[in-house]
Amino acid sequence: MDLVGPIIDIVKFVGSPIVTYLKYQIKFNNHLEQFNESKEGLSNRKCEIESRLNIELHYGKVAKEEVQTWLNDVEKFLARQEVANEVNSWGCLSCCCRVKILEERAQEAKEIYDKGGSFTNECLVKDDPSVSAVELPTPELQGREEVKAEILACLIGDEVTKLGVWGMGGVGKTTIMKHVHNELLKQRKFKKVIWANVSQTLDIYNLQQQIAGILEEKKILEQQNTSIRAGMLLKVLERHKPCVLILDDVWSIFELEDVGIPKPLVGDGCKLVLTTRSQEVAQTMDYKIIKVKTLSQGEALKLFMHKVGNIVLSDQRCIKRTLEATLKGIVDECDGLPLAIVTVASSLKAKSDPQSWRVALNQMKDCKRNVAGTNVANPFGDHNIPINSIIDYWIDEELIDEMETLQAMKDEGHDILRTLVDNCLLESIKDRFEGNCVRMHDLVRDMALQITRTSPRFMVEAGKALKKLTEKGKWMEDLEKVSLMRNKIEEIPSSILSSKCTMLTTLLLSHNNLSTISESVFEHMPALKILDLSHNYRLRSLPSSISKLVNLTTLLLQGCQFLTEVPSFSEFGALKKLDLDETEIKEVPKGLEMCTNLKYLSLRGSTFGEYCSRLDDAILLNLSKLQQLFVDDRIALRVEVIERLEKLEAFHGKFPTVHDWSIFLKCVYGQGDQLSRYSVAVGKYSHRGGPEFLGGYRMVKFGGIDIVGENIILPPSVDGLYIEGCDNLRSLNDFSSIKDATDLRSCEIVVCEGMECVFTSWINPLVQTLERLILDELVKLEGLFDAEMIAMSPPPPPGTFSSLKSISLWGCGKIKKFIPSWKFLGYLQSLEWIDVQNCRELEEIIASDPEEGGDIIKKLILPKLKVLWLLHLPALKSVCSRSAVMVCDSLESIWINHCKCLRRIPLSLPLVDNAQPSPPPSLKKISINPEEWWESLEWDHPNAKEVLRPTVEFPPTHG
Repeated sequence: MDLVGPIIDIVKFVGSPIVTYLKYQIKFNNHLEQFNESKEGLSNRKCEIESRLNIELHYGKVAKEEVQTWLNDVEKFLARQEVANEVNSWGCLSCCCRVKILEERAQEAKEIYDKGGSFTNECLVKDDPSVSAVELPTPELQGREEVKAEILACLIGDEVTKLGVWGMGGVGKTTIMKHVHNELLKQRKFKKVIWANVSQTLDIYNLQQQIAGILEEKKILEQQNTSIRAGMLLKVLERHKPCVLILDDVWSIFELEDVGIPKPLVGDGCKLVLTTRSQEVAQTMDYKIIKVKTLSQGEALKLFMHKVGNIVLSDQRCIKRTLEATLKGIVDECDGLPLAIVTVASSLKAKSDPQSWRVALNQMKDCKRNVAGTNVANPFGDHNIPINSIIDYWIDEELIDEMETLQAMKDEGHDILRTLVDNCLLESIKDRFEGNCVRMHDLVRDMALQITRTSPRFMVEAGKALKKLTEKGKWMEDLEKVSLMRNKIEEIPSSILSSKCTMLTTLLLSHNNLSTISESVFEHMPALKILDLSHNYRLRSLPSSISKLVNLTTLLLQGCQFLTEVPSFSEFGALKKLDLDETEIKEVPKGLEMCTNLKYLSLRGSTFGEYCSRLDDAILLNLSKLQQLFVDDRIALRVEVIERLEKLEAFHGKFPTVHDWSIFLKCVYGQGDQLSRYSVAVGKYSHRGGPEFLGGYRMVKFGGIDIVGENIILPPSVDGLYIEGCDNLRSLNDFSSIKDATDLRSCEIVVCEGMECVFTSWINPLVQTLERLILDELVKLEGLFDAEMIAMSPPPPPGTFSSLKSISLWGCGKIKKFIPSWKFLGYLQSLEWIDVQNCRELEEIIASDPEEGGDIIKKLILPKLKVLWLLHLPALKSVCSRSAVMVCDSLESIWINHCKCLRRIPLSLPLVDNAQPSPPPSLKKISINPEEWWESLEWDHPNAKEVLRPTVEFPPTHG
């Protein structure tokens, strides 16, 4: 008990500090827990803000200063030594200090946390001031949104690194790219967006100067040596990745390293864009090409209205109607070129009087005025010119150097044409009837005409509807070349020539109304080399003075349908080309055998074939330099004579027997590829028609022969086949040699009375290569395929009919179903033209299948179909079944005449706002006959007839 007191005293002595210590320890633990919670919250908020920042922080953006400062503060705070370890190291006597420190640190954490809360609902980034952001001034973009979007998609995506924007001058390439440039600045994906003008003459120093100026690189600007500048610029651009470099108006190929431009690579974020008029430039430099086309009619009208302003058209109503009537003609003359549209519209902006607009239209048509600096010519510039025709003209004019073979000269011509097309001076056009053509834009043609007008040696008055020859004041003695083609000139009087045209070498008068040519006219043209009088259908004779043209090298008379006689050719020793196609000449021109330099002779489709069954061998053997010989199919030739024409490269003619055809083939193979084109009729060919040369055709026509029994050879090179009157032919598969014709593209079968179907087997190269099929007056034809093939067992091999573009069925009276099943449409995805006429029992175009039915509408897709002709089909009930519609997004025209039983056109119409139908965007015309039939039609949509009505026309009935 004695110890109890001291113990109590000791407890009393130390109890107070212990209690105090325990209180502080409990408080410390509580503060430490609160501090750790604050620290964890702060760390979580930091992660949240960093995550948002990563989303907003793309190219062209940087973090705001206050956001970056806050993140730095958080980083420093969290990087300190653990507080618990720190305060524990101070010893047990510092509990109050440790609690105080915890309170201070917790308060600091709270303040930082609260400050971070201010960033929750605001943007964390700002524009990077180092990124170039000078927008280019641009006119409003009209009708070019799709091209702009396509270009932007390429630049924003990762796959395309080099982009070539190609199109003719004035089409709007620069304007589009300026809009793209400004859009890229707004998107801030790239650090630098650089614009530089190149122009026709490439100046590397100037181009470097432009790029360095935008980059504000003074050292480069001060350097004079282009090679050193290139090296410096290369390093600078590497630092500025990712970037876009736009080079405007590039005319020629150049090396990027010569300028100092790094080659863009996939993934490095750099893009290179150039605008150019030359497709070759973009292709050679390995750019992805986007072509900028001319504006559509609707787009052109919209742009014109926007530029001319509504004030002009908002005056009196009568004036408005008058101006609108003229306006369409003016817009058509501008032909879709934005530059021309803007220029002309600006010149008319302040003019509201109808007279000024009519004057402007007439001046544009006559090509007599330069409207505000832009020449706009008449529509003749848009005439399609067959490629072969223009190359032939060049050869006639000796613009292409003489070569060993005609084909070599034609190849040179094609190369020149490609260059002109690539540079947008000519436009490449595919014409269904003319084949490959080119077309010169009005503005380009007008520029060329302006150049020729500066020289008195040329007179070009083509396509002006002239009824009389140009006034005699223009027929000067130093005149060299005259073009008056495609006018309405009726005569050439001698009085028109005030002096002798002693230097005239070319006179083009084709496609006029000539009936009279003065006897003395050609006496004034002793130097004349090229005379084109073709397609003057009223011309009956030529003056005898034409025989005095001893320097004549080219005489073109084709299409002079009433021309019955020509003077003697005995003095035409220099003549190289003579064309008498489609004339009424009944005999070989006298003196033709004296034309020993003749390289081209054409006697097709003339009356001569009716009066002469054979061409004199002696004449042909005397013309040993012939390279092209085209003789009417009614005139038999001896193959032994043709063999001896060793320079022959193109041939059209007739051999009476299959044996002759076999000898001819040996001749073809014996000359290698020299005889590159031929069209040969074999047998009793009645000249009903048949395809002629189109491009590089090698064609054979069999008429009235035993095509099944005879051993007929078809070489692999044949790409055109015409079969007429071969009655024992049941299907093409019966023609055993057809399997050897691995490049056959065109096939026409006419009046073969035994033909029941076209194909009996898929094992036929024709189903892979065929592009054009014509079936004409096959009285027993029941279908394209036999029953087994229709059953699709076995199914067609891949690629079947993948090349077929055109199919025509004429006068086949027994066939009831044209395409035997909608399932076959999957093999006809390249089909562009369906032409069905005069098939009296035909009931369905696309036959219905037995399993069809129900409420589901089947979509029959023909994506490339442009033309549908259904003419004189009295039994036709349906184009396809009532449970199907045809989706033809490329359809341009529909012709339906005298199909009295047809009640529905199953055309799928695009639906727009409020599910209302609209015409297919490509549809231009629906031709209907008779008109009352149109009114009786049934439609899948009640508004379809009203929507399509603007495209409908009702041609007059012709019996």
